[in-house]
Amino acid sequence: MRIGIDIGGTHTDGVLIDGGRLLAAAKAPTNRENLLESITLVLQSVLTGQDPARVKTLNLSTTLTTNAIVTGKTDPVGMLVVGGPGIAAKHYAIGGHYHQIYGSLDHLGTETSALDEPDLEEAISACQKQGIKSYGVVCKFSTRNPAYENRMAEELKDKADCITLGHLVSGQLNFGRRIHTTYYNSAVWRTFQKFAQALNLSLKGFNLEAEVNILKADGGTMPLSRALELPVQSIFSGPAASVMGILATSPASEDMLMLDIGGTTSDIALFAAGEPLLEREGIAIENRPTLVRAIHVESIGIGGDSLIQVEGGQVSTGPDRIGPCMAAGGTTPTLMDAFNHLGQASFGDIAASKQGLETLAAAKSMNADELARLAIEDALNTIATKIKSLVRMVNAKPVYTIHEMLEDRAIEPKKLTVIGGPAAVFQQMLGKRLGLEVEVPSLHGVANAVGAALTRTTSHLALTANTARGNLSVPMLGIYRTVNRKFSLDEAVEEARSLLVEDLAEAGITMPPEDIQITQADSFNMIDGSYSSGKNIRVVAQVRPAVTAQLAGEPVAVQVL
Repeated sequence: MRIGIDIGGTHTDGVLIDGGRLLAAAKAPTNRENLLESITLVLQSVLTGQDPARVKTLNLSTTLTTNAIVTGKTDPVGMLVVGGPGIAAKHYAIGGHYHQIYGSLDHLGTETSALDEPDLEEAISACQKQGIKSYGVVCKFSTRNPAYENRMAEELKDKADCITLGHLVSGQLNFGRRIHTTYYNSAVWRTFQKFAQALNLSLKGFNLEAEVNILKADGGTMPLSRALELPVQSIFSGPAASVMGILATSPASEDMLMLDIGGTTSDIALFAAGEPLLEREGIAIENRPTLVRAIHVESIGIGGDSLIQVEGGQVSTGPDRIGPCMAAGGTTPTLMDAFNHLGQASFGDIAASKQGLETLAAAKSMNADELARLAIEDALNTIATKIKSLVRMVNAKPVYTIHEMLEDRAIEPKKLTVIGGPAAVFQQMLGKRLGLEVEVPSLHGVANAVGAALTRTTSHLALTANTARGNLSVPMLGIYRTVNRKFSLDEAVEEARSLLVEDLAEAGITMPPEDIQITQADSFNMIDGSYSSGKNIRVVAQVRPAVTAQLAGEPVAVQVL
């Protein structure tokens, strides 16, 4: 059996699945100050009457790292950065403790300027005086030679609680993205450690011995042990759970859209021939590009709890959220209250919704029915505008799915699948507004948790080899070794596949070699004068995101806690 838990901004959903059959589902309010309380509530519900020993996997999608960044509840990070040829390191400065250390490597990883040890000592001393305990260490071209990063980490080892090394966050070359990714990983490290410790204690109370995985932004999972090292990979895991929930509950082979309507925000994703689109280079966090691989999802500030406001006679809905809708005990009218008022929904305390709309309308000299209608209209306009803009944007640039690059064609969605608590309320209105078939799956209220439960572990690595220099590197695994001049592309492909299988096995994940997909395999001759001096080889291997099963049978009732 598998448990999936999705911790959203408003609700925490949980499901228990046996094979392709849903056994139990629950929904509880998210306590943002104590996420473990929400997790415990849904675990108690879905495990009622079940044998915890039969649960082999617990997959968790969490807003923890996202919320820490958004609310500024992150650790200060001492960034020690070594530049090199090209754009100066100062242009990527981030945080309040950013130090440039003199030294440089060229694009092949050869030292061109020695690491300035006095510079390094001065930077570390300054960070210590400011009480810094979390560090990020990045050197340009460290994926070709990690020597400088390793040296700086050695100097820090007795002075830091957390050290993120840039060459371990990704096998891709991109100095600025690597700096940002390293910074955010160290910034959220302590928050994630505390959460993981509390989670492990809670699971022992349930007698759960399940393998615990954390959902990643790319729509796969990683073992909790890996998440402790790279917690930044868990950012935006909620939207990824939504997408994987679609693949598990209502898969399709055509171009389509997904809209996940939550209490605070709504997420929109586009599928090409049934495959979600992937941010191939990485997502942006606080408008800073990173190397965190992710499914492409656009978020907007429209949800069931979006605040209704009237200013200058104009009615707007969202993006602000003060609390739950009045039907759920809130103090100000929201979008869900507007639906209740017009009889388009029957959620919670309908009388409270009506009273709230009537009070706001009277204060603004308006008719309550008209106020509710205009609030809904504004929300629909916001959603429709964002959907059209997403389709235009995607069609204007090369598109990658989670499988591979899409052939050069326009994506023309004919269907919209809506999930989330208020999904059914939007179905007819969105269909008319967008001119699309609108589908609401039977498990729309817990689709995220289903996606979390059924998604499989993903991983990737990049292998590069320079036969002229006789070296091979796999930065994300910390592998640097020699090869002979006859080392071939076929050998590189086989080694990349084997290394990824071995790395997953170390984390307790069995993955057949045939499930390893080679997404890049290039070999270029290197010319020295008029002669070929060797080959430059690059191979990228991955386990692509996928669900382990699709749900069959009749859905069960969702226990609302």
